[in-house]
Amino acid sequence: MIEKRISIGNIDPVDFYGVNNSKFNLLKAYFPKLKITARGDELILQGEINDIELLSNKVNALLEHYHRYNMLTVANLKRIILEDNVIADPEDAESVILFGNAGKAIRARTPNQQKLVELAKNNDLLFAIGPAGSGKTYTAIALAVKALRNREIKRIVLSRPAVEAGESLGFLPGDMKEKVDPYLQPLYDALSDMIPPKKLEEYLESEVIQIAPLAYMRGRTLNDSFVILDEAQNTTRNQLKMFLTRMGVSAKFVITGDMSQIDLPKRSESGLIHAFEILKDIKGIAFVEFDSQDIVRHKLVKEIVKAYNQEEKRTD
Repeated sequence: MIEKRISIGNIDPVDFYGVNNSKFNLLKAYFPKLKITARGDELILQGEINDIELLSNKVNALLEHYHRYNMLTVANLKRIILEDNVIADPEDAESVILFGNAGKAIRARTPNQQKLVELAKNNDLLFAIGPAGSGKTYTAIALAVKALRNREIKRIVLSRPAVEAGESLGFLPGDMKEKVDPYLQPLYDALSDMIPPKKLEEYLESEVIQIAPLAYMRGRTLNDSFVILDEAQNTTRNQLKMFLTRMGVSAKFVITGDMSQIDLPKRSESGLIHAFEILKDIKGIAFVEFDSQDIVRHKLVKEIVKAYNQEEKRTD
Protein backbone atom coordinates (compact mmCIF):
# COMPACT_ATOMS: atom_id res chain seq x y z
CA MET A 1 0.00 0.00 0.00
CA ILE A 2 1.29 3.44 -0.91
CA GLU A 3 0.19 6.96 -0.06
CA LYS A 4 -0.19 10.02 -2.24
CA ARG A 5 -1.27 13.57 -1.38
CA ILE A 6 -3.07 15.90 -3.78
CA SER A 7 -3.60 19.59 -3.06
CA ILE A 8 -6.86 21.18 -4.16
CA GLY A 9 -5.24 24.63 -3.83
CA ASN A 10 -7.20 27.62 -2.65
CA ILE A 11 -10.63 26.19 -3.55
CA ASP A 12 -13.23 26.52 -0.82
CA PRO A 13 -13.49 22.94 0.56
CA VAL A 14 -17.30 23.18 0.59
CA ASP A 15 -17.27 23.94 -3.15
CA PHE A 16 -15.08 20.94 -3.89
CA TYR A 17 -16.22 18.41 -1.27
CA GLY A 18 -19.88 19.46 -1.21
CA VAL A 19 -22.23 20.36 1.63
CA ASN A 20 -21.92 17.70 4.35
CA ASN A 21 -19.15 16.17 2.18
CA SER A 22 -21.76 14.96 -0.34
CA LYS A 23 -19.41 15.09 -3.35
CA PHE A 24 -16.46 13.76 -1.35
CA ASN A 25 -18.53 10.78 -0.15
CA LEU A 26 -19.67 10.08 -3.71
CA LEU A 27 -16.04 10.17 -4.85
CA LYS A 28 -15.20 7.57 -2.21
CA ALA A 29 -18.10 5.40 -3.32
CA TYR A 30 -16.59 5.22 -6.81
CA PHE A 31 -13.21 4.12 -5.43
CA PRO A 32 -14.07 1.67 -2.61
CA LYS A 33 -10.63 0.00 -2.69
CA LEU A 34 -8.90 3.23 -1.68
CA LYS A 35 -8.76 4.92 1.68
CA ILE A 36 -9.43 8.57 0.88
CA THR A 37 -9.06 11.26 3.55
CA ALA A 38 -9.67 14.99 3.23
CA ARG A 39 -7.57 17.28 5.42
CA GLY A 40 -8.10 20.92 4.62
CA ASP A 41 -6.76 21.57 1.14
CA GLU A 42 -5.28 18.08 0.77
CA LEU A 43 -6.65 14.75 -0.37
CA ILE A 44 -4.73 11.79 1.06
CA LEU A 45 -4.97 8.60 -1.00
CA GLN A 46 -3.89 5.20 0.31
CA GLY A 47 -4.04 1.93 -1.60
CA GLU A 48 -2.66 0.15 -4.64
CA ILE A 49 -0.67 2.27 -7.10
CA ASN A 50 -2.95 1.64 -10.10
CA ASP A 51 -6.06 2.74 -8.19
CA ILE A 52 -4.25 5.79 -6.82
CA GLU A 53 -3.04 6.88 -10.24
CA LEU A 54 -6.51 6.48 -11.72
CA LEU A 55 -8.07 8.59 -8.98
CA SER A 56 -5.27 11.15 -9.21
CA ASN A 57 -6.02 11.66 -12.89
CA LYS A 58 -9.72 12.04 -12.13
CA VAL A 59 -9.10 14.55 -9.31
CA ASN A 60 -6.89 16.61 -11.63
CA ALA A 61 -9.70 16.60 -14.20
CA LEU A 62 -12.16 17.73 -11.51
CA LEU A 63 -9.83 20.56 -10.49
CA GLU A 64 -9.38 21.61 -14.12
CA HIS A 65 -13.16 21.68 -14.57
CA TYR A 66 -13.61 23.79 -11.42
CA HIS A 67 -10.99 26.34 -12.43
CA ARG A 68 -12.45 26.59 -15.92
CA TYR A 69 -16.12 26.97 -14.93
CA ASN A 70 -15.78 28.12 -11.31
CA MET A 71 -18.12 25.37 -10.19
CA LEU A 72 -18.31 21.61 -9.70
CA THR A 73 -21.72 19.97 -9.44
CA VAL A 74 -22.53 16.36 -8.55
CA ALA A 75 -23.48 15.80 -12.19
CA ASN A 76 -20.09 17.18 -13.30
CA LEU A 77 -18.31 14.88 -10.86
CA LYS A 78 -20.17 11.79 -12.07
CA ARG A 79 -19.53 12.60 -15.73
CA ILE A 80 -15.81 13.19 -15.25
CA ILE A 81 -15.32 10.11 -13.09
CA LEU A 82 -17.16 7.84 -15.54
CA GLU A 83 -15.87 9.25 -18.83
CA ASP A 84 -13.64 7.00 -20.96
CA ASN A 85 -15.41 4.01 -19.35
CA VAL A 86 -12.37 3.48 -17.15
CA ILE A 87 -14.53 2.44 -14.20
CA ALA A 88 -18.11 1.20 -13.96
CA ASP A 89 -20.82 3.27 -12.37
CA PRO A 90 -21.64 1.53 -9.08
CA GLU A 91 -25.40 1.14 -9.21
CA ASP A 92 -25.57 1.29 -5.43
CA ALA A 93 -23.49 4.45 -5.01
CA GLU A 94 -26.60 6.17 -3.71
CA SER A 95 -27.08 3.29 -1.24
CA VAL A 96 -24.18 4.49 0.92
CA ILE A 97 -25.55 5.62 4.27
CA LEU A 98 -22.20 6.77 5.66
CA PHE A 99 -18.53 5.90 5.65
CA GLY A 100 -17.27 4.08 8.71
CA ASN A 101 -13.82 3.25 10.00
CA ALA A 102 -11.02 3.11 7.41
CA GLY A 103 -13.39 4.55 4.84
CA LYS A 104 -15.63 1.48 4.89
CA ALA A 105 -18.87 2.19 3.02
CA ILE A 106 -21.88 1.36 5.17
CA ARG A 107 -24.63 0.63 2.65
CA ALA A 108 -28.26 -0.36 2.43
CA ARG A 109 -27.52 -3.68 0.76
CA THR A 110 -31.01 -5.05 0.13
CA PRO A 111 -34.31 -3.55 -1.06
CA ASN A 112 -35.80 -3.69 2.45
CA GLN A 113 -32.74 -2.05 3.99
CA GLN A 114 -33.08 0.70 1.38
CA LYS A 115 -36.78 0.93 2.20
CA LEU A 116 -35.92 1.50 5.86
CA VAL A 117 -33.52 4.29 4.88
CA GLU A 118 -36.14 5.97 2.69
CA LEU A 119 -38.97 5.68 5.22
CA ALA A 120 -36.75 7.14 7.94
CA LYS A 121 -36.69 10.43 6.03
CA ASN A 122 -40.40 11.09 6.56
CA ASN A 123 -41.39 9.00 9.59
CA ASP A 124 -40.36 9.55 13.21
CA LEU A 125 -41.31 6.06 14.38
CA LEU A 126 -40.31 2.97 12.44
CA PHE A 127 -40.63 -0.75 13.07
CA ALA A 128 -38.12 -3.04 11.36
CA ILE A 129 -39.25 -6.65 11.72
CA GLY A 130 -37.50 -9.70 10.37
CA PRO A 131 -35.07 -12.59 10.86
CA ALA A 132 -31.62 -12.52 12.40
CA GLY A 133 -28.91 -11.35 10.02
CA SER A 134 -31.20 -9.26 7.82
CA GLY A 135 -29.36 -6.04 8.74
CA LYS A 136 -32.32 -4.28 10.33
CA THR A 137 -30.49 -3.22 13.50
CA TYR A 138 -27.23 -2.47 11.70
CA THR A 139 -29.02 -0.23 9.21
CA ALA A 140 -30.87 1.55 12.01
CA ILE A 141 -27.62 2.24 13.86
CA ALA A 142 -26.03 3.55 10.65
CA LEU A 143 -28.93 5.98 10.29
CA ALA A 144 -28.45 7.10 13.89
CA VAL A 145 -24.71 7.69 13.46
CA LYS A 146 -25.35 9.61 10.24
CA ALA A 147 -27.91 11.82 12.00
CA LEU A 148 -25.41 12.50 14.79
CA ARG A 149 -22.67 13.41 12.31
CA ASN A 150 -25.03 15.75 10.50
CA ARG A 151 -26.04 17.35 13.81
CA GLU A 152 -29.67 16.47 13.24
CA ILE A 153 -29.78 15.07 16.77
CA LYS A 154 -27.80 15.57 19.99
CA ARG A 155 -27.55 11.98 21.16
CA ILE A 156 -28.10 8.34 20.31
CA VAL A 157 -29.90 6.08 22.78
CA LEU A 158 -29.72 2.32 22.31
CA SER A 159 -31.74 -0.10 24.39
CA ARG A 160 -32.55 -3.78 24.58
CA PRO A 161 -34.62 -5.91 26.95
CA ALA A 162 -32.33 -8.07 29.10
CA VAL A 163 -34.69 -11.02 29.05
CA GLU A 164 -32.09 -13.50 30.20
CA ALA A 165 -31.76 -11.54 33.46
CA GLY A 166 -35.49 -10.94 33.72
CA GLU A 167 -34.79 -7.19 33.63
CA SER A 168 -33.73 -7.58 37.29
CA LEU A 169 -30.10 -6.59 37.00
CA GLY A 170 -29.45 -5.63 40.60
CA PHE A 171 -28.02 -9.01 41.56
CA LEU A 172 -25.33 -8.85 38.87
CA PRO A 173 -21.87 -7.47 39.82
CA GLY A 174 -20.59 -4.09 38.62
CA ASP A 175 -22.19 -0.84 37.54
CA MET A 176 -25.11 -0.59 35.11
CA LYS A 177 -22.88 -0.63 32.03
CA GLU A 178 -21.06 -3.78 33.17
CA LYS A 179 -24.35 -5.49 33.98
CA VAL A 180 -26.01 -4.84 30.66
CA ASP A 181 -23.01 -5.00 28.30
CA PRO A 182 -23.38 -8.73 27.53
CA TYR A 183 -26.91 -8.13 26.24
CA LEU A 184 -25.94 -5.09 24.18
CA GLN A 185 -22.73 -6.38 22.60
CA PRO A 186 -24.27 -6.56 19.07
CA LEU A 187 -24.97 -2.82 19.31
CA TYR A 188 -21.37 -2.10 20.36
CA ASP A 189 -20.16 -4.21 17.44
CA ALA A 190 -22.15 -2.12 14.97
CA LEU A 191 -20.98 1.17 16.51
CA SER A 192 -17.37 -0.05 16.35
CA ASP A 193 -17.70 -0.43 12.57
CA MET A 194 -18.82 3.17 12.17
CA ILE A 195 -17.01 5.25 14.80
CA PRO A 196 -13.25 5.23 15.58
CA PRO A 197 -12.52 3.58 18.97
CA LYS A 198 -11.27 6.72 20.70
CA LYS A 199 -14.22 8.80 19.46
CA LEU A 200 -16.68 6.09 20.45
CA GLU A 201 -15.19 6.01 23.95
CA GLU A 202 -15.58 9.79 24.19
CA TYR A 203 -19.20 9.60 23.05
CA LEU A 204 -19.97 6.92 25.64
CA GLU A 205 -18.25 8.79 28.48
CA SER A 206 -20.02 12.06 27.65
CA GLU A 207 -23.33 10.19 27.11
CA VAL A 208 -23.68 11.50 23.57
CA ILE A 209 -24.23 7.79 22.94
CA GLN A 210 -26.18 6.11 25.73
CA ILE A 211 -26.69 2.37 26.00
CA ALA A 212 -29.17 1.21 28.59
CA PRO A 213 -31.44 -1.75 29.32
CA LEU A 214 -35.14 -1.24 28.76
CA ALA A 215 -35.82 -1.26 32.50
CA TYR A 216 -33.87 2.00 32.89
CA MET A 217 -35.95 3.91 30.33
CA ARG A 218 -38.95 4.47 32.57
CA GLY A 219 -39.68 8.09 33.42
CA ARG A 220 -37.42 9.59 30.77
CA THR A 221 -38.35 12.01 27.97
CA LEU A 222 -36.00 11.70 25.01
CA ASN A 223 -35.70 14.96 23.07
CA ASP A 224 -33.35 15.58 20.11
CA SER A 225 -32.45 11.90 20.11
CA PHE A 226 -32.23 8.95 17.74
CA VAL A 227 -33.47 6.02 19.81
CA ILE A 228 -33.27 2.34 18.88
CA LEU A 229 -34.93 -0.51 20.75
CA ASP A 230 -33.45 -3.83 19.64
CA GLU A 231 -34.95 -7.31 20.19
CA ALA A 232 -38.36 -5.74 20.81
CA GLN A 233 -40.09 -9.11 20.38
CA ASN A 234 -38.98 -9.76 23.97
CA THR A 235 -40.89 -6.82 25.40
CA THR A 236 -44.31 -7.14 27.01
CA ARG A 237 -47.21 -4.95 25.93
CA ASN A 238 -46.70 -2.62 28.92
CA GLN A 239 -42.92 -2.42 28.40
CA LEU A 240 -43.21 -1.43 24.76
CA LYS A 241 -45.96 1.08 25.51
CA MET A 242 -43.72 2.60 28.20
CA PHE A 243 -40.82 2.79 25.75
CA LEU A 244 -42.81 4.35 22.91
CA THR A 245 -44.18 7.05 25.19
CA ARG A 246 -40.63 8.21 25.97
CA MET A 247 -40.57 9.97 22.58
CA GLY A 248 -39.85 13.69 22.96
CA VAL A 249 -39.46 16.66 20.65
CA SER A 250 -37.27 16.17 17.55
CA ALA A 251 -36.81 12.49 18.29
CA LYS A 252 -36.75 9.52 15.95
CA PHE A 253 -37.46 5.99 17.21
CA VAL A 254 -36.64 2.72 15.46
CA ILE A 255 -37.93 -0.54 16.92
CA THR A 256 -36.36 -3.77 15.67
CA GLY A 257 -37.28 -7.36 16.36
CA ASP A 258 -37.78 -10.89 15.13
CA MET A 259 -41.22 -12.34 15.82
CA SER A 260 -39.87 -15.87 15.33
CA GLN A 261 -37.46 -15.56 18.28
CA ILE A 262 -39.64 -14.63 21.26
CA ASP A 263 -38.01 -15.60 24.57
CA LEU A 264 -40.77 -14.37 26.87
CA PRO A 265 -42.59 -16.74 29.23
CA LYS A 266 -45.41 -18.51 27.39
CA ARG A 267 -48.12 -16.55 29.22
CA SER A 268 -46.67 -13.18 28.17
CA GLU A 269 -47.77 -11.64 24.88
CA SER A 270 -45.05 -9.96 22.83
CA GLY A 271 -45.40 -6.19 22.81
CA LEU A 272 -44.00 -6.14 19.29
CA ILE A 273 -46.80 -8.31 17.90
CA HIS A 274 -49.39 -6.20 19.72
CA ALA A 275 -47.88 -2.93 18.44
CA PHE A 276 -47.83 -4.26 14.88
CA GLU A 277 -51.58 -4.91 15.12
CA ILE A 278 -52.71 -1.59 16.62
CA LEU A 279 -50.23 0.99 15.24
CA LYS A 280 -49.85 0.04 11.58
CA ASP A 281 -52.44 2.53 10.29
CA ILE A 282 -51.17 5.62 12.14
CA LYS A 283 -49.63 8.32 9.94
CA GLY A 284 -46.00 8.96 10.82
CA ILE A 285 -45.41 5.34 11.84
CA ALA A 286 -43.86 3.02 9.24
CA PHE A 287 -43.26 -0.72 9.18
CA VAL A 288 -40.63 -2.59 7.19
CA GLU A 289 -40.90 -6.38 7.09
CA PHE A 290 -37.58 -8.05 6.33
CA ASP A 291 -37.38 -11.68 5.18
CA SER A 292 -34.81 -14.37 4.48
CA GLN A 293 -33.81 -12.67 1.22
CA ASP A 294 -32.40 -9.79 3.28
CA ILE A 295 -29.97 -11.95 5.26
CA VAL A 296 -26.46 -10.65 4.65
CA ARG A 297 -24.46 -12.96 6.90
CA HIS A 298 -22.78 -16.16 5.72
CA LYS A 299 -24.74 -17.72 2.86
CA LEU A 300 -25.54 -20.74 5.04
CA VAL A 301 -27.48 -18.55 7.49
CA LYS A 302 -30.13 -17.89 4.83
CA GLU A 303 -30.52 -21.62 4.20
CA ILE A 304 -30.70 -22.35 7.94
CA VAL A 305 -33.49 -19.78 8.41
CA LYS A 306 -35.41 -21.23 5.46
CA ALA A 307 -35.10 -24.77 6.88
CA TYR A 308 -36.43 -23.73 10.27
CA ASN A 309 -39.29 -21.75 8.71
CA GLN A 310 -40.30 -24.75 6.64
CA GLU A 311 -40.21 -26.98 9.70
CA GLU A 312 -42.42 -24.56 11.64
CA LYS A 313 -44.98 -24.53 8.81
CA ARG A 314 -45.09 -28.36 8.82
CA THR A 315 -45.71 -28.50 12.56
CA ASP A 316 -48.36 -25.73 12.69
